[in-house]
Amino acid sequence: MFDRPDRPKFFDDLAGVAGGAISVLAGLREEVAAMTRARVEEAMRRLDLVKREDFEAMAELARRAKSQAEALELRVAALEAVLAANPATPE
Repeated sequence: MFDRPDRPKFFDDLAGVAGGAISVLAGLREEVAAMTRARVEEAMRRLDLVKREDFEAMAELARRAKSQAEALELRVAALEAVLAANPATPE
């Protein structure tokens, strides 16, 4: 630090300690966030919960399967109507 005649060295030292404490607190905050994230993920696994991305992917697959089933139902109904209108004659 720069020595200034108008400011005692005590304040320079205090500013240095405060700056160090701030950087330590920032590192501590990141560590706490990482630990919290790990605990939440562990709890989700234990409770058999799924992540939102996985849920949305499965929901999309279910929507597609439902749409395909509805389309197949329409095709079967149309084929049944054709068969009912044109009964096969036995040979």
